[in-house]
Amino acid sequence: MSGFIAATSAYPVSTPGSWTEVEDQLSLWVAEAADKAAQLLVFPEYAAMSLAALFGDRVRGDLAAQLDSLQSLRDDYVSLHQRLAQRHGVHILAGSFPWRCAPARFHNRAWLCTPDGGASYQDKQIMTRFEREIWAISSGDPQRVFDTALGRIGVAICYDAEFPLLARAQVQAGAEILLVPSCTDALAGYHRVRVAAQARALESQCYVLVSPLVGEAAWSPAIDVNVGAAGVYGPPDRGFPDDGVVAQGVINAPGWVYAEIDLDLVRNVRANGQVLNYAHWPEQAP
Repeated sequence: MSGFIAATSAYPVSTPGSWTEVEDQLSLWVAEAADKAAQLLVFPEYAAMSLAALFGDRVRGDLAAQLDSLQSLRDDYVSLHQRLAQRHGVHILAGSFPWRCAPARFHNRAWLCTPDGGASYQDKQIMTRFEREIWAISSGDPQRVFDTALGRIGVAICYDAEFPLLARAQVQAGAEILLVPSCTDALAGYHRVRVAAQARALESQCYVLVSPLVGEAAWSPAIDVNVGAAGVYGPPDRGFPDDGVVAQGVINAPGWVYAEIDLDLVRNVRANGQVLNYAHWPEQAP
């Protein structure tokens, strides 16, 4: 498939009072995007942290307790996204989840759920200072790319997008679309991720979709403040906008940003662009 509609979210933090509220909110969001014919839906980094509100005040205020308690919901969380992907015939990158893989060892994991009911994950590779020094989240399984009916997709979770060689490895493995779920607590953080996304789109002549968590949750020491805007970026070259901005949301405004993804444009610009960043990458000094 060459062309399709993608939807990337500025998804709001919340304080759900029950699992039913979680299901209802996600179901409404997915249904809205599917009604607009979107076939690829992207949710943000750490969107799953709102689930910690289900455990009461003691857990809400304790990061370690949140990590432990959330594990009881993780299978239901992935299953919910799988069901929604099947129901609407879409691909969904679920909001990332702090996934326990060993005692006291957690990875920042995002699951890509497909219309056939499948689910595969990408772990974050490089941790921010908050993750390293306060939260004890660690890097997980190696990078991968996902072969889908829409094309080959890579996922670079937030800070990972700021490291060119990570994205380049996914592109060399065939990715023509990079998904960047993010969670940043200041405008500077949002702009770091956005600048990085646009740089990756330029270097690799591909689409990059950014999905931020937005809003405030004063009860949470992890996602108390969240700043950003959803966006879709491409290389500023033939067939793409002159500034590389395919679609752009409004800062801190919850909602979907839609864009038409045409992979023939990627293939053409890589072969016939005004510049050939993708092809000329190996000419850099070691």
